[in-house]
Amino acid sequence: MKSLSLNRSIIDEFTLVGFSIPSHYIPLIFFILFLSYLLTMAGNVFILVLYFSNESLQKPMYFFICNLAILDIIFINVIVPVLLKGVINQSNRLSVAACLAQSYLYFLVGTTQFFLLDAMCIDRYLAICHPLHYPTIMQKKTCVWLVTGAWMSSFVSNIVPSVLIMKLSFCHKEINHFFCDIGPLLQNSCTNTTSLQLVVFFSSCSLIISLFIATISYTYILLAIARINSVEGRKRVLSTCSSHALVVTIFFGSCISMYVKPVQYQSEVECDKKVAILNTVVVPLINPYIYTLRNKVIRNIILSRKKKTRCFCCL
Repeated sequence: MKSLSLNRSIIDEFTLVGFSIPSHYIPLIFFILFLSYLLTMAGNVFILVLYFSNESLQKPMYFFICNLAILDIIFINVIVPVLLKGVINQSNRLSVAACLAQSYLYFLVGTTQFFLLDAMCIDRYLAICHPLHYPTIMQKKTCVWLVTGAWMSSFVSNIVPSVLIMKLSFCHKEINHFFCDIGPLLQNSCTNTTSLQLVVFFSSCSLIISLFIATISYTYILLAIARINSVEGRKRVLSTCSSHALVVTIFFGSCISMYVKPVQYQSEVECDKKVAILNTVVVPLINPYIYTLRNKVIRNIILSRKKKTRCFCCL
């Protein structure tokens, strides 16, 4: 370690404290998390295979679901392997560079998910509220631009705080979290981070903008549904957007409670660790199954493939 003035020092690695788990529960917790990881990977890979192998799914909604699956695959591979290692060892060592890289990728991919969910909200709004104009507006080129815009918006909103954090000197080795979240990183800095906390806070307000877009879209959708006279028609329209609304509610709610606040105290970090499990493990796990098992078109494709397989076996 290199000496600094005022008896400060720059550390070479962090120790992620994670959760305090009784030793007899470690195998069970590890099994649950590892099974969740495998199911998440399997579900998202299944979506990708299904999308690229079926021409009937070459539509805007499934294009966005496919991109969400790619984001989920990246997201869980940034967080969950480190979490699993921490569960086994009860602590986890990461170099400062690896920790900062994990933090940056977590926020880059996570924020991209928010903007992609907004694109999916807009897609559902156009499909339900403007069905006649939908094919003209939501062409392949428009969908590609929306996904590209989600990545670029995420990059722009995260680049300034990320660069400023990378310039910090860190004096404390332990991070009270299971991954390199931004709050504990700032607490470990040698210098005053008040101004940087404000930058991070204003950057995280992009979540509020994203939530506003989703709320406006679903308000118009609900008004459109209310104008449908047929009960069967209402159910059919609700079935096309209820799954997405559930994911938006869980993902937005957990992340806003964690990040849209100026300062994180120790007690808040303990609470945030538990909430973080929701958006790092649970949401990526339920995403592929919500979008496949609750989707009538995808269910029909799966059932038709099963029938073909049975017929082939009979031959």
